[in-house]
Amino acid sequence: MARFQREKNRKFGALLLSAVLFLGVFALFSGGVSVFSRQTRTRQRRALEDALYRSILTCYALEGHYPQSLDYIRENYHLTYNEELFFVDYRVLGENILPDVTILERGG
Repeated sequence: MARFQREKNRKFGALLLSAVLFLGVFALFSGGVSVFSRQTRTRQRRALEDALYRSILTCYALEGHYPQSLDYIRENYHLTYNEELFFVDYRVLGENILPDVTILERGG
C-alpha cells in the first residue's frame, strides 16, 4: 500500500512541477509581449510627433504661416494617425508663432 502512495506522490509532484514551469513560462511570455507593446506604442507616438512637426514646418515654409488647425494639416498635408490610440491637442498661439502641440495616449 505504501508503494502505491509513493507513486501517487511522485505523479502529483511531477504534475505540480509541470504546472509551475508552465506558469513561469507563460508569465515571462506575457511580460515580453507587454514590454514589446509598450515600446511599439512609444515608437508610434514619436513617429506621429515627427510627422506632425514636419507638416507644420512645411506649411510655414511653403505658405508663410503656421497652420490654423489640425484639420488643415490633415487635409492639405495628408497627416493620418490612429485617433483611437492618440489624442492630439493643437493650440494656435499666433499666426507666426509655432503652435503648441500635445499628444496624449488614449486608454491603458
